[in-house]
Amino acid sequence: MRRSAPTPGGHACQPCTHGGKHRADLGRMGWVWRAALSPRDLAPAGGRPARLAPVDDDTDRRILTLLGADGRMSYADLARETGLSTSAIHQRVRRLEERGVITGYRAVLDPRAIGLPLTALIDLTPLDPSAPDDIPQRVEGFGEIEACWSVAGAASYVVKVRVAEPADLEDLLARIRAAAGVSTRTTIVLSTPFEGRPSIT
Repeated sequence: MRRSAPTPGGHACQPCTHGGKHRADLGRMGWVWRAALSPRDLAPAGGRPARLAPVDDDTDRRILTLLGADGRMSYADLARETGLSTSAIHQRVRRLEERGVITGYRAVLDPRAIGLPLTALIDLTPLDPSAPDDIPQRVEGFGEIEACWSVAGAASYVVKVRVAEPADLEDLLARIRAAAGVSTRTTIVLSTPFEGRPSIT
């Protein structure tokens, strides 16, 4: 099974055409293939789904759990894990993609392996509360920003950034302030016990 699609906040990667050796090379670089799942469709029973039809089928949720852990799992492997036929798995995965539950497949990189060991979370608060709410559009061009969240609380947005060293972070903060008209509050990540876990169980 070959899958390749860009995902929000991720890097699009081409399908592997070199078999196990290429996959092993990626593993040494810290790459992990995962399916990108839309949390809007994964609300548990009793939750508050943003869409009218959250995923409540146990088999579909099992498929999503498996792909969330290994986005390159073949249809044959998925069939073996779920007890379905390969064609049935193919149809279910295609429906999940068409619904937007699976938004893409991406390689998750070890930032240390690509020279970006410093991770920080930056609170963004507009200097002028009456200004247009366009902070995401103002900062989306910064390649160092990996994610942007609208939040409740003192700040309006929080961005997650990865850089090589403190001097780069200082430069980035100055550029964000100038471009977005915001004040910033920065939290530097010391270690990451876990992240990017599948959204469902």
